[in-house]
Amino acid sequence: MKVIGILNSGSPEILGEQFVAFHRGLGEAGYIDGQNVTTESRWANDDYKRLPGLANDLLDQADVLVAAGGPVSALAAQAATKTKPVVFTTVTDPVKSGLVKSLKRPGGNLTGTAGLTSELDATRLLLLHELKPTANTIGVLVNPHRPGLKDQQTNLQAAADKMKLKLEVMEAGAVGDLKTAFKGFAQRKVEALLVTADPFFNSRRAQVIALAAQHTIPAIYQWRGQAVAGGLMSYGPSIAEAYHHAGIYVGRILKGAEPSALPVVHPTRFELVINLKTAESLGLEIRPELLACSIRPPKGQPKAEFAVVSTHNGG
Repeated sequence: MKVIGILNSGSPEILGEQFVAFHRGLGEAGYIDGQNVTTESRWANDDYKRLPGLANDLLDQADVLVAAGGPVSALAAQAATKTKPVVFTTVTDPVKSGLVKSLKRPGGNLTGTAGLTSELDATRLLLLHELKPTANTIGVLVNPHRPGLKDQQTNLQAAADKMKLKLEVMEAGAVGDLKTAFKGFAQRKVEALLVTADPFFNSRRAQVIALAAQHTIPAIYQWRGQAVAGGLMSYGPSIAEAYHHAGIYVGRILKGAEPSALPVVHPTRFELVINLKTAESLGLEIRPELLACSIRPPKGQPKAEFAVVSTHNGG
């Protein structure tokens, strides 16, 4: 049987849920795991330094490699092979990252889905301010190990300047850093928090959400799952859609398609999720106009369907 290697920067306890959509896409292409194809997974458990070794390990046996968990996995896969096909998921600006030559014609052995992840941090800042307009000092949680962090922070600061907001940035790149970062937010008296786009914060969502609750800080996140798990609010593309597309692309490649000719896919569905139970615990009133808001896609991006969802924990 053909072997699909899955390289992931996070941990299977949280991120494994996304592969339900991946296997659905794979099935639509005619491949069922355990029947006519098999998968081998390697998880870095948020230690990005392990990714190059894990990628090389997978390449010894895989016919196609799936680089999941953000740009760190995709870059590790790219460095490991120039010949075997690689399908990446939710990568911010894959052209600027050097993963592909262009979105329409990637040109090499990599293709996948563009994430619109950190590009939406400015929109998340706006939504957070809409939810708590009295907040003038906003905490920003960043991962110092994220590729392109400098541009991410520059763009976010520009958005904050336009809104006349003060940003207090704290770094966390390992589990032990999170408590320290939140102590820093408390000391600097932040009134709301933007948890920036990064697979580490999604993988460690339970700890981040618990710390935000402990310090009673309203926070906005990247993925729907973070709000459903108890975070106040999230805004971003549908991660299930991205993994579904990845499954379809892997199936097409196994049938003979070349990654160089498969266009990088843009997300088409974005989700705004507000956890009403968490809002109530923080004493926040959700204004009707926020629930009914219409959010336009970033300039230059394709038109998309935007879903506004209100949910309770586990709802």
